[in-house]
Amino acid sequence: MDWKSCQNNRLIKAVQKDEPLISSLQQGSEKKLKTNKLLPLTEVTAATKISIIYDALRELLEALALEKGYKVYNHECYCSFLREIMKEDVLAEEFDKWRKLRNSINYYGKEIYVEEAKIVLPEIEKLIEKVKKMF
Repeated sequence: MDWKSCQNNRLIKAVQKDEPLISSLQQGSEKKLKTNKLLPLTEVTAATKISIIYDALRELLEALALEKGYKVYNHECYCSFLREIMKEDVLAEEFDKWRKLRNSINYYGKEIYVEEAKIVLPEIEKLIEKVKKMF
């Protein structure tokens, strides 16, 4: 979905910059990252760890969008935000890949094994670090 479609479908709106909310979202993201580090990686926790770290990333993107004057109501529209507003095509593709994986876990019962999580978790952490540098 492109940015224009997100606008037409009212999945985004222009908002005033809200520093306290932006800060709160950044802190919430950090707490999720710390929580994720506390969980050992096992067959039981692998999918949960991916969902938690994805949510930390999404929360950070929400803060970034708010900093740029947008409220985004749809995870897919964060891809458009990254691509069209931030001019970050590669980051948009990376986020979309992890969005689809998280959706597969949360909504379609995809099994995640430790070996896959060992690859995915550091990749999402790298994306989080790239997003942090965009503030």
